[in-house]
Amino acid sequence: MIQEIELKISPAEAHNEQLIRSRAAGKLKLQDDQIQEVRILRRSIDARGSQPIFLLKVAVYIGENYHGEPAILPQLKSVADRPAVIIVGAGPAGYFAALELIEQGLKPIVLDRGKDVRTRRRDLRAIQQFGQVNPHSNYCFGEGGAGTYSDGKLYTRSHKRGTIDKAMQLLVEHGASAEILIDAHPHIGSNKLPNLVANIRATILHYGGEVHFDHYVTDFILHHQRMIGVVVNDTLEYRGEAVILATGHSARDIYYLLQRHNIALEAKPFALGVRIEHSQQLIDRIQYNVAKRDEHLPAASYKLVTQVAGRGVFSFCMCPGGLVVPAATAAGEIVVNGMSMSRRDSPYANSGTVVAVELEDLAPFSAHGVFAGLEFQRAVEQAMFRFGDGSQKAPTQRLTDFVKGKISSSLPGSSYIPGLISAPLHELLPPAIYDRLKLGVSDFGRKMKGYYTEEANVIGTESRTSSPIRIPRNAQTLMHEGVEGLFPSGEGAGYAGGIISAAMDGQNVAKAVTAYIIPHAG
Repeated sequence: MIQEIELKISPAEAHNEQLIRSRAAGKLKLQDDQIQEVRILRRSIDARGSQPIFLLKVAVYIGENYHGEPAILPQLKSVADRPAVIIVGAGPAGYFAALELIEQGLKPIVLDRGKDVRTRRRDLRAIQQFGQVNPHSNYCFGEGGAGTYSDGKLYTRSHKRGTIDKAMQLLVEHGASAEILIDAHPHIGSNKLPNLVANIRATILHYGGEVHFDHYVTDFILHHQRMIGVVVNDTLEYRGEAVILATGHSARDIYYLLQRHNIALEAKPFALGVRIEHSQQLIDRIQYNVAKRDEHLPAASYKLVTQVAGRGVFSFCMCPGGLVVPAATAAGEIVVNGMSMSRRDSPYANSGTVVAVELEDLAPFSAHGVFAGLEFQRAVEQAMFRFGDGSQKAPTQRLTDFVKGKISSSLPGSSYIPGLISAPLHELLPPAIYDRLKLGVSDFGRKMKGYYTEEANVIGTESRTSSPIRIPRNAQTLMHEGVEGLFPSGEGAGYAGGIISAAMDGQNVAKAVTAYIIPHAG
């Protein structure tokens, strides 16, 4: 018999397996030796009371043993001689599509414009320390995609793509801690993700797939409106039975390439704003209601949302114990993002704080047609850069000065390595964005006492929350309606919003590709 129960445990007790077992026995009025095993199914923190506690949902095995699901990787077989599928992009959508194709018996050929995950670090150092932006290798482009070096949070609110269990299990089988299977807000960390990503590549290669870096797709190969391959670096051709586009939310050149081939695109809503950085100690004090965080508690996070003048204003990609990093993908722009190491031990906490941008908000850019949102993004990013000194220093205000609309005479400390420059963000941001942010963060201050403080930095600009363009696809076949053999996937196609949702979309697209190539497949 298996019984599921909930337990309340202090932070110090949350990892004590014997104590959890005894608590479970006590709640079920059993002796410890009557229980074969207690497995934690879910772990979360409840900080609503005077002291934070852990809430555990556990499965108690009484009179029977636990038998876990079999590992996925040992079941795979070589696909070296199987039909090939081209995957453009080695981010989570691309890599998880590759793993799924192998499982389905097809050969993935993954092409990425950037570098392998370790070599990529040199270009991250160049942008951090010297302001040098490599347009093919940066915080957005390269093996592992944007998520590898921007935190590695694994939480998704979207379950319409199916269960997240398989994606999470594959992460564990490639080196992630098994704790991501039970934590309510699982996180790996940008110091651990590179090894995990490299392990996924090794799996793809081991089973006969291919992975190629410094392979920048410069054209498509079409025959009678059917996608049969791509051109790389203007010279090399790769052909396959289908092409999966998994290029991420910042590969603007791919959208223009699609347009040149008259392949339909759609404008879609997105969000744009700033990144706000507080002291982590302050966030801990607010959220945990304690002067100093218990050593057994993780760095506290928050999630805030409000409505201002018909638009959502909300926190996005909150990074407790994290760093603000430069995420530009071209010269002449300032873009910031957030990341955390696995221990989340930075003295700072940061979060994107953004305003929803609907299509009707883009009227001043209507001449750009489907690219109106993209050009809106670009205009804000370039305005931030022009205000600066030609480096990657980010325009910044104290939070209180941002709301009051005045330039800060000094700025608090920050995790942002390229440095900050005091700037009138209230003038650099589009008026509709600034006005809503100003009222939004004021409301956040009322909801979360202590949030609104002069010791917080408002840093511009958080503009790559998602793609402003969608590559349309059929809801059943997941193939582009106008081009046979073209399968858009992940964030860049407009169908995901994070590591796990992108991975799941990649898996689903791979299954759709299999159904297209092998008609009898399910």
